[in-house]
Amino acid sequence: MQPDPIKKFAAVFAKLPGVGPRQAVRLAFHLVESEQSLLGEISDSVAELMGLKICRNCFFVHGNSDGLCDICRDPKRNPQIIAVVEKATDLLSLEKTKKFSGRYLVLGDLKKTGVMEPEQKLRMAALKKYIEKDCGGQAEEIILAINPTAYGDLNAAMLTTELKPFAKKFSRLGRGIPTGGEIEFADEETLSSALERRT
Repeated sequence: MQPDPIKKFAAVFAKLPGVGPRQAVRLAFHLVESEQSLLGEISDSVAELMGLKICRNCFFVHGNSDGLCDICRDPKRNPQIIAVVEKATDLLSLEKTKKFSGRYLVLGDLKKTGVMEPEQKLRMAALKKYIEKDCGGQAEEIILAINPTAYGDLNAAMLTTELKPFAKKFSRLGRGIPTGGEIEFADEETLSSALERRT
């Protein structure tokens, strides 16, 4: 019989990506059997996560008081070139290449239907407003940094249609990333090549 705290922990952690009910139970027992200091460290790090906010421009996470992430605050970034990514982890992967100096929009996981969720529509509206205000109505380039899958291609076509009046040029990452691959798991060299060979 599992104690209630184990059940509660497992129910919460099973909601996380990549963690199923069995894995969550294993984690709970591992933590109970570990040194108490580990539980304290985990508790502290979760409390710190609660202090993070979402950037009002690009929707990446940050801990700043002005509502902007470090990327959007950086005056050296080119505001005229915008990479649209699905996940914050995709943004981190592209940043590791040190080949992109523009800004981002973290759109959220796109569905296989090619239809945006209400939250994604709000983020798109924020991007359009930013382009109208800070880019004179049209950005120089919008890079659709969407995973190179059949669904990614469908969503990229939908995004191109949606953003057509707001950019002079649209591009996709070069096919250095294999079809069916995910940006988050690509190495820096592959992503650098994909950025340089975008079409």
